[in-house]
Amino acid sequence: MKILTIVGARPQFIKCAPVSRELRKEHEEILVHTGQHYDREMSDLFFEELKIPRPDHNLGIGSGTHGRQTGAMLAGIEELILQEEPDLVLVYGDTNSTLAGALAATKLHVPVAHIEAGLRSFDRGMPEEVNRVLTDHCSDLLLCPTETAVENLKREGITTGVHLTGDVMVDALLEHAEVARASSALADLGLERGHYRLATVHRAENTDNPARLASIIRALGDIGDVVLPCHPRTEKMLKNTGLYEEAKERIRIIPPVGYLEMLALESGATTILTDSGGVQKEAYVLGVPCITLRETTEWVETVQDGWNVLVGSDREAIVRAARGFVPDEKRSDVFGKGEAAAEIRRVIREYFGG
Repeated sequence: MKILTIVGARPQFIKCAPVSRELRKEHEEILVHTGQHYDREMSDLFFEELKIPRPDHNLGIGSGTHGRQTGAMLAGIEELILQEEPDLVLVYGDTNSTLAGALAATKLHVPVAHIEAGLRSFDRGMPEEVNRVLTDHCSDLLLCPTETAVENLKREGITTGVHLTGDVMVDALLEHAEVARASSALADLGLERGHYRLATVHRAENTDNPARLASIIRALGDIGDVVLPCHPRTEKMLKNTGLYEEAKERIRIIPPVGYLEMLALESGATTILTDSGGVQKEAYVLGVPCITLRETTEWVETVQDGWNVLVGSDREAIVRAARGFVPDEKRSDVFGKGEAAAEIRRVIREYFGG
């Protein structure tokens, strides 16, 4: 059976690594990189570190407005589906690459499998939320990471093709965590485990709103001992708003890092401050307190279990949480035990009568 897999952004590369290894035990996989993340730090390095097969096709779309980017991806993926004639199109997560892949396949009557189906922040102001909802309603196989995701789909009337598989990011994390911890990443950056906080800021709701971005950056400066691997869009907006020099004086800003270096930074931090969904989840699995720079999260389990607190962009709330938030609950295996990729392979085989 031929599976056309669509990836385009850093979180999708991480998720793709364990799944591709499993799928290729039984199927032919055609890997398509849309080019949504296209520089070395955001793309090539992840393929190298995670030993992901080189993409069979790279659309080279690059950045742009949501409509322009999604439209270009839709046209490119449609052409590849017609060329490759896959039995299934596989998409990950909630990016524009995800939605474009699902729409192209659906319109050509090719079954769609969605990994990370059923996630909801219930904030339609987030482009990612719109992408999730539309992709789920296009999909034939909805591969859910948690029970909450299954229940979300049920409330929307989606029950056919829904499977609880666990979270593939846990597969990747458990596979690489020890290697990351044993690496020289912290020493190379002059950092000591337990003596810094880690921050990531990249979502459009924060970076594209000058007031929110300024509030977050100044809060990070107030907290002290913060290391910020700076997303290209974030760096651009900091410079456009005149905040970059101020930020550099109070925050340790470093270039984007690869997956293993990021795991090392996460596991060695006292606290993680982030607006990333994936980083929230990694913090939970690693047992690092997380402060989320958003008003909502699709990973509600991390909040319910007491390891994540939502503070939005409020400067005082961010500082207060960074100085006072201490989880008092035990973590569970709510995201699975690292066997999601194998379960996804089994579900796909069963769907095609295997």
